[in-house]
Amino acid sequence: MINRPLYVNKIMAYVDTPFVKILTGVRRCGKSTILKMIMEKLKTERNIPEDRMISCRFDSMEYEDMTAKQIYTLLKGRLSTKGKTYLFLDEVQEIKGWEKVVNSLVSDFDVDLYITGSNSRMMSSEISTYLTGRYVSFRIFTLSFDEYLTFRRQFTVVGEPKTELANYVRLGGFPATHLQAFSQDEIYTIVRDIYNSTIFTDIVRRNQVRKIDMLERVVKYTFNNVGNTFSAKSISDYLKAERRSLDNETVYSYLEKLEKAYLLHRCSRYDLQGKEILKTQEKFYLADVALRYSVLGYNADSVASSLENIVYLELCRRGYTVNVGKTSDGEIDFVAVRQNEKIYVQVTKEINSEKTEKREYERLLEIHDNYPKYVLTTDEFAGGNYEGIKTMHIADFLLSPEY
Repeated sequence: MINRPLYVNKIMAYVDTPFVKILTGVRRCGKSTILKMIMEKLKTERNIPEDRMISCRFDSMEYEDMTAKQIYTLLKGRLSTKGKTYLFLDEVQEIKGWEKVVNSLVSDFDVDLYITGSNSRMMSSEISTYLTGRYVSFRIFTLSFDEYLTFRRQFTVVGEPKTELANYVRLGGFPATHLQAFSQDEIYTIVRDIYNSTIFTDIVRRNQVRKIDMLERVVKYTFNNVGNTFSAKSISDYLKAERRSLDNETVYSYLEKLEKAYLLHRCSRYDLQGKEILKTQEKFYLADVALRYSVLGYNADSVASSLENIVYLELCRRGYTVNVGKTSDGEIDFVAVRQNEKIYVQVTKEINSEKTEKREYERLLEIHDNYPKYVLTTDEFAGGNYEGIKTMHIADFLLSPEY
């Protein structure tokens, strides 16, 4: 196992607290492996014996037909009589009524509980009802650029970061694709399998979606328009032009389901003058850029929007709430807020003309506050300041411990 301290250290801080630790994220982002890392740390650093740790993977056929009551009885019978039991319940959302099981275990016994799930039933109103104030959640993402380099170093010689960024854009960050030297086609085959299992298990089967071809058309539209603002009506109009009919409400419902399966991230626009979130013309980013290429094929023209997607995910990993900033005559790519911190970020593949330079910098210069402002690019000699705006190579930004 290749350590992922970004998550493990955060979760370990809550060991032996009364909170249920909930790990959520897209399928195959590494949640199960992180659970194993926590178990290993409990053994080696806290000297917890193995017989006080119980691990169950609920997407196994072993539990397929079991009721919540049967699961509760099973786990109750396996609890240690020698002290606190550490419970690790993987993909627990597969059990109908799992919230009651978790609540009962926490209420009735001396347990420290960790659970994972791949759809937003993990964060539904049922959790709030049963576990009010008694859980802490951790959003797990696919590999960051830093983690990607760490994984690749295990089996190959890794080049200079600015060169490796191009590979990261093409290959994405699903952990399973970087455990050995897979070819690009092999990686896309693995990612396409993740995509298909998510679409058909977490969306089609769970929600009984009948118009599967229309759902896939909506998916392809969003994948093609990463980094562009659009609405449900935009998609509906596009489908009408293709002689396909899907009303706005159904489109919105499909987008919501894709979010709930963690395939998409919704990024709302924030009016920098009116200081309010706008409810129209949002942007959507993918859980991993490799999803786009595995479904649509690799296209060099999409690199600019994929870079934007990568920066968005990195800001989310670092705990920022991210919105698109609306100015009087344009947009700031990202307004990122974390507690009392705020940063403004523009992402551009390259600044190859005065027009591009003016567009990227002028919008940031319109903002008259003292929060840090960045223009990120892949220009080879990116760096320095322009009237207080910091210019950085995207690779340097992704690898910097602090901005």
